[in-house]
This record gives sequence, C-alpha cells and structure tokens, in this order.
Amino acid sequence: MNDAEELNKLADLHARGVLNDEEFAKAKARVLSGSTASAAGATPGPNVGAVNGLRRSRMDRWLGGVCGGIARATGLDSWVWRLIFTVLFLAFGSGILLYILLWIFVPEE
Repeated sequence: MNDAEELNKLADLHARGVLNDEEFAKAKARVLSGSTASAAGATPGPNVGAVNGLRRSRMDRWLGGVCGGIARATGLDSWVWRLIFTVLFLAFGSGILLYILLWIFVPEE
C-alpha cells in the first residue's frame, strides 16, 4: 500500500469517527515520515523481538534451561516459570510436553 492509499484510509477512519483528531495527526505524521510498514515486509510487533530472542539459558538451568531462558525473555523469575510448568504438568499433563518441545526447538544461547 502506498502513502496515498494509507492517507485515504486514515482520512476515512477520521471521517467516520474511529480516529480522533490527535490520533489522526499522529498517524498522518507517521505515514508522511515514511515509518509505516511496507507491503513487502511488515515491521514486527512488540513481542516478536522477545520471541525471536528466546534462548535456553546456560547458567540458570535445572534440566534444559528452558525456564531460565523464558525468564530472561519475560522478566519474571525462573522459579515462577518452573512453577507454571509444574502446575501444567500436574493439572493437565501438558507441561512436560510443552517443556520437551521447547527444549528441542529453542536454541541454546
């Protein structure tokens, strides 16, 4: 989508009342400055960087380092993630499967 189409969409949203004046002005400035996502490669969302940066920990590990790696990516302590996986395992049995899949597919740092 080119800038003209993007501006037309913004104007339409503003006319329908979906965007207020301040939101319209910010979005218009963003389009005109060229920081919109191109049609070929959209900019990643805010959590994509955390998911792509997920690595199993070498230092904070009991088995495979999965909980330590998730803790580093999310900012929670690793014991919280260990507790979550344990509860999932005891309640539904899915915790062990999820942990093993993460152990296999998440690269080590």
